[in-house]
Amino acid sequence: MGHLDHAAFGVLTPALSYLMAVIGAALGLRCTVRALGTTGRSRRNWLLTAASAIGTGIWTMHFVAMLGFAVRGTDIRFDVPLTILSLLVAMLVVGAGVFCVGYGRDRRRALLVGGLSTGVGVASMHYLGMAALRLHGSVDYDPLLVALSVAIAVVAATAALWAALNIRSPLAVAVASLVMGAAVSSMHYTGMLAVGVEVTPATGELPGASAMQFIFPLAVGLGSYLFVTAAFVALSPAAGERAVPASPGGPVSDASQRRSAATAAPDPRRTPAPTP
Repeated sequence: MGHLDHAAFGVLTPALSYLMAVIGAALGLRCTVRALGTTGRSRRNWLLTAASAIGTGIWTMHFVAMLGFAVRGTDIRFDVPLTILSLLVAMLVVGAGVFCVGYGRDRRRALLVGGLSTGVGVASMHYLGMAALRLHGSVDYDPLLVALSVAIAVVAATAALWAALNIRSPLAVAVASLVMGAAVSSMHYTGMLAVGVEVTPATGELPGASAMQFIFPLAVGLGSYLFVTAAFVALSPAAGERAVPASPGGPVSDASQRRSAATAAPDPRRTPAPTP
């Protein structure tokens, strides 16, 4: 049995992966809150942004943590198509859960269905990403720990969707994001504890790309996407803010609007009579 190291770079990768999960959760919650306050195309666009933010955050969390994964006695490579597929799965399943909550008429049923589908999908993303692992040896799993990781994913997803439906203040969203990040990280490392590797000595080169060749650039790119999206959400006015008219001197009062309307309206006494 090969010795597994889940933090080959110390606390760096666990801390960064947790940060990615928190940022993704915070963006997803804020975007979902914005979506629930709008209708039509605007709601759809906010929900799409929420799904991409949460899905990207979860995927980035997983593979940043995997940068610190090492097995004594073998190199590690990643199958590129499977790794990209795991990213698409993360976005699609999170999108299904978010849209279920965003458009569901029965909030309780939408929450249960959305939480279950999203949680199972997040767990599928994790184990699909693990299936992309290439090393000299065989990988097996502890069924009980796998089941526990899936249960954690379902509970975390349901809690996140509940927060999106019930939490409005920025402070509450921040606290919920910290909890969600911890839950997602717990799911990942519980799933990693389920892993066992039987190393087979070999000298041939492994197929796939190394973490630094593929995972690191992709994780950096997606992390940058999260930060850009955070800036967009922070600078985008909420629906209530859009409804308040503004002028160079500040908000326009109702009285000033009436005065402006009265000034702009034509005076019937000054209207010339029609020529016969």
